[in-house]
Amino acid sequence: MKQTGKSFVAAFALALVPPIGLAQAVTLEMPFPAVPSVDKTEALSSYALPLGAYADGEVPIRTVEGPLRQTAWRIDAAGATTLEVLAPLRAQLTTAGFTPVFECDSAACGGFDFRYATQILPEPEMHVDLGDYRFYAAERGEEVVSLIVSRTAAAGFVQMIHVGGPVSAAPLLTTSTKTPEDTALPAKVATGVDPTPFGERLISGGAVALEDLEFASGASTLSEGPFASLTMLADWLRQNPAVTVALVGHTDASGGLEGNIALSRQRAEAVRQVLISAEGIPAARVAAQGVGYLAPRSTNLTEDGRDKNRRVEVIVTSTPIPPAQDSQ
Repeated sequence: MKQTGKSFVAAFALALVPPIGLAQAVTLEMPFPAVPSVDKTEALSSYALPLGAYADGEVPIRTVEGPLRQTAWRIDAAGATTLEVLAPLRAQLTTAGFTPVFECDSAACGGFDFRYATQILPEPEMHVDLGDYRFYAAERGEEVVSLIVSRTAAAGFVQMIHVGGPVSAAPLLTTSTKTPEDTALPAKVATGVDPTPFGERLISGGAVALEDLEFASGASTLSEGPFASLTMLADWLRQNPAVTVALVGHTDASGGLEGNIALSRQRAEAVRQVLISAEGIPAARVAAQGVGYLAPRSTNLTEDGRDKNRRVEVIVTSTPIPPAQDSQ
């Protein structure tokens, strides 16, 4: 049975799911019932560990090499703050001998810029509210661990990256028998197709990719429409006149970073102009930004992967969000 609110948080505060295994017998226990969304392991890889907030156009990093494990959880913790989720995990790392390297929260991290300059899994595996997230990094000898925690009104989200030490043979992500039955893996993770209505995904999940838009490599011009995703977005914006959104452009990794950031912003602006001119959405309700190739959702080593990385996503920027409506 689904429960929400502070009473739910208190009721499940001690109902710990099975541990997340780290190397050298370290485990982390989630402070709330949780469901895994992804578990990626690489025998040898590198990770740009953030060492400070975004400033002067970049995030200071230290490159760490070794076995890498990247995991994410969706946490059934309606009403819990990001600190309520992070604090118990941070304390467990300290107890296990990890020393803090860097910690920040949303605006202090650098908001939008820090989030998109940091290695984070794409939606729906990991959701990051640009105005409500926390980052924490710690080290133990040659090992490093980073955590990023965010939330929606209905759930919390945790991503952990662990580099160094032997890769555990046991799965990091297992479903607890204490986890409510209705918190099964999202349909998109299980089937590859997300049946959730467009507006509901925007409100509860964060960024939504406008999948049917087409951009050639190196070009900012949209192919000829119509595009069903833009029609759904425009309909939803008309039904929710208090909501504002941002369009975020992404590119593949062909070319330099500055050029790709400019290109991705131009792509987002091209989509914005369609919403304004063809759909009649007020210009003040739609912003356009670009992050270049800093947030890939697939490999840039293949044409198919590069094609997936060329995209425009939409995020809701209204705070707070009025009651959601949806178009079918």
